[in-house]
Amino acid sequence: MTELLIILHIFFVSFLDKPEKSEPALSPRAIEQRQKWAITTDELDYPVSKTYVDSLAKMGAKIHHTSRWMNGATVEMNETLAAKVSTLGFVTHVETTRDNSAPRFLPKLKRHFLESTQEATENLTHDQLALYNLLPLHEAGFRGQGILMAVCDGGFYKANTMSCFRQNELELGHYDFTDDEDDFYGPTGSHGTMCLSVISGSQDNYTGAAEQAQYYLMRSEEVETESYKEMDNLVVALETADSLGVNVFSVSLGYALFDNYSWDLSHEDLNGVSTRVSRAATIAARKGMLVCAAAGNEGNDEWLKISVPADADSILTVGAVTTGGQIGGFSSYGPSADGRIKPEVCAVGVSAITISPNEIITQANGTSFSTPLLAGLAATLWSALPSENAMQIRERIIRSANRYQNPDLNQYGYGIPDAWKAYTMYAEGIETPPATNDSEIRKVLNGNQIHIIRHGHVYNLTGQLIYSPVQ
Repeated sequence: MTELLIILHIFFVSFLDKPEKSEPALSPRAIEQRQKWAITTDELDYPVSKTYVDSLAKMGAKIHHTSRWMNGATVEMNETLAAKVSTLGFVTHVETTRDNSAPRFLPKLKRHFLESTQEATENLTHDQLALYNLLPLHEAGFRGQGILMAVCDGGFYKANTMSCFRQNELELGHYDFTDDEDDFYGPTGSHGTMCLSVISGSQDNYTGAAEQAQYYLMRSEEVETESYKEMDNLVVALETADSLGVNVFSVSLGYALFDNYSWDLSHEDLNGVSTRVSRAATIAARKGMLVCAAAGNEGNDEWLKISVPADADSILTVGAVTTGGQIGGFSSYGPSADGRIKPEVCAVGVSAITISPNEIITQANGTSFSTPLLAGLAATLWSALPSENAMQIRERIIRSANRYQNPDLNQYGYGIPDAWKAYTMYAEGIETPPATNDSEIRKVLNGNQIHIIRHGHVYNLTGQLIYSPVQ
């Protein structure tokens, strides 16, 4: 007798409510920051009902993870059990998020993984940091210290052993939200490793954008498939980062077209609310996190547009430019479906300088790399202005950009930020004596840091030169 093959699919089960009283799913650091920025605790901060989850497990469903923001659980079960679950009084909806019987087509949407790489012939990190004027902040001693970041991706090959990361011992841990059971740092992909390098890489002739920021690594991308479940993995990654008190979240992933063609999004879905992952990115912003998301690499392709969660509100979506400030042709187009400027800003993503797992400095293309560069700028700026909140830092970055007065709705957005301008634009105690024909002297006070700026050169109060503009 031949046994029938029972196929298990992945479903998202939405719950009716949260009837149980429990503690908010927040770490002491997260609670402290919520208090600092007067962010109140609400229903979203409490975990899903353990009773509901246990009930599903007793029925035979395998629990992959739960979402407190979306009030539901990602579970594995067959269709017969899914039908029974859908009749439960505490269940409002059951949605298939990975169809394991569907054929695996080649993804029609290029993921945010590498387009090409080549070994760098010279050190260009200076140029890619100088483009958005980050070097003065580095020279002033700000390199992301005190800021907690999360880098979410699909593979972090050798990130735990590479000397460019290990010398600072800044990684606080890692989380894997995928179904893969292989080694987190194994050869599942190096994309995340290279994205991390532009933030935290530190070696001879290489400087990361925020090389003193601490960070968590998170894996949400399941490389062999393209499914709704991956978006829900990313939702849980955002929630986990929030629970940990992460300040800056960098994600170089995006979704629009799937293995199951019937699930494909449309351009009209790029409105910030149609998908759970975009809603989660906006919630993260409301909870005090600065989310930086890649615009995408589809500017030359049929899809053309940004993907999700790049369409989310109140985040920073990042396009790719050259070190000369020209947009990369592959950089995906905005605006969002509801007319918001996307991407908001741009950073170097054309021949960006990264470090590969074999510790060779390479050049790579993609908004994948402009995004962590921008996230690193945000972390460094925030380390210089620790009393400000995420939305204030975001506002500074946008207002400092070179197209702020005349933004582009398609690819540049507000343009390329100026980190030093972002740092000084709202400084308390600014004194600007009348400029002479050839000089301008400014004293800028930010917190405890006082700098003297003359002819574009930056001095500390003792008269020591700490930054000179590139000639």
